[in-house]
Amino acid sequence: MRAHEAGALHADINARGPAWLREPVDANALVPHLWPGTAEKVDGVLHVGGTDLRALAAEVGTPAYVLDEEDFRSRARAFRDAFSSYDVFYAGKAFLCTTVARWVAEEGLGLDVCSGGELTVALRAGTDPARIGFHGNNKSTAELRAALEAGVGRIVLDSFDEIARLERLTAELGRVAPVMVRVTAGVEAHTHEYIATAHEDQKFGFSINAGDALAAVRQVHGSEGFELLGLHSHIGSQIFDTSGFEVAARRVLALQGRVRDELGVEMPELDLGGGFGIAYTLQDDPADPKDLASELTSIVEQECRARGLAVPRLAIEPGRAIVGPAMCSLYEVGTVKKVALDGGAVRTYVSVDGGMSDNIRTALYDADYSATLASRSSDAPVVLGRVVGKHCEAGDILVKDEFLPGDVAPGDLLAVPGTGAYCWSMASNYNHALRPPVVAVRGGSARVVVRRETVEDLLATDTGAGTGADPTQEREQ
Repeated sequence: MRAHEAGALHADINARGPAWLREPVDANALVPHLWPGTAEKVDGVLHVGGTDLRALAAEVGTPAYVLDEEDFRSRARAFRDAFSSYDVFYAGKAFLCTTVARWVAEEGLGLDVCSGGELTVALRAGTDPARIGFHGNNKSTAELRAALEAGVGRIVLDSFDEIARLERLTAELGRVAPVMVRVTAGVEAHTHEYIATAHEDQKFGFSINAGDALAAVRQVHGSEGFELLGLHSHIGSQIFDTSGFEVAARRVLALQGRVRDELGVEMPELDLGGGFGIAYTLQDDPADPKDLASELTSIVEQECRARGLAVPRLAIEPGRAIVGPAMCSLYEVGTVKKVALDGGAVRTYVSVDGGMSDNIRTALYDADYSATLASRSSDAPVVLGRVVGKHCEAGDILVKDEFLPGDVAPGDLLAVPGTGAYCWSMASNYNHALRPPVVAVRGGSARVVVRRETVEDLLATDTGAGTGADPTQEREQ
């Protein structure tokens, strides 16, 4: 799949929406598995974490990300308990701030980072460095030095250049680096091509088929500066079944057997990656963590028995599956426009005060999302709408197709579920937009864990900005 740069506007025109989208019996009702566990409608108004989002919008403004703390923690516990014999690593790249890093530690998970900035946030939050894993295909010397000096629990090696770079640092600092070797197993995960990461033609890891993976293991094993923990395999993201993991495990454990036979080493750990899928729309059906744990454990045990290998200490990285469903985005409607299409059909464009600056995934991956009217109930017949942003870009689409009440109007609030993963992390200042706040809610209380950007933030790095007045603010009378 390859998304057009102008996004869903260049898809086939279908005034009835995609085949999986069904007209709701009640447009005011929520589809429970798309929303945080505490989400509910009260007299038509969306509540999350016991908090009235209409009142929250009046207090903090829109757009805003709303993070359900209890939902986040319950999903973290579900993976921790289901994979009780594994090391479970939360994906910092999905969404990370110091508050979330503390939640992760409190729920007993490790934390995966892939940049110096993410490492800094993790350490600033007080995360135990031994529970941190450091990923990345092009980690700089400065980043590797910071990881070594902090004492991170594992560095995932991704290239021969990186092996040499890290080896020089271990000699300079007198440290031994605990490392894993990331391998590509040649598996095509059933996901978008941009988030499938174990096929051969991409930037991550060492190829098993080409022999690079074994060569990398040999080099690491022969160095005094490394403690070889094991192999790391990641086949992609937004994955709903374990068939790809089965093929990958077979190939990775075959390599593990070769390492034992040639080098006399049984590596103690194996990271299976993860990237488990979540429900963005009615077409998505995520697996239960208990089922995933049972199936993955069975796959590894079977492959180890077949090769006479001891079962290594296993690790997984659930990816978006913890934070993704725990957050929703809240917007205010600014304009509603009905556009005539070929054949007499009409599409209703609902423009909100955010867009691709706070959720780039629809434009980037042709991703599907859902939406609901969040500020009131409506008895109006539904119309097929398209929720779009305010940016000067034809591909600025948030929700390609959704049934919304036909009386949706300026001033209404819309909420989009499933925005916890990669939305804030990939947010930008496109058109000089200010990035929204993240508000954590629990038990009827709300607290801002990432504040809204200000004009001062926006201009802080603009060396020619001076101290000019903000023309968008009303002058004092």
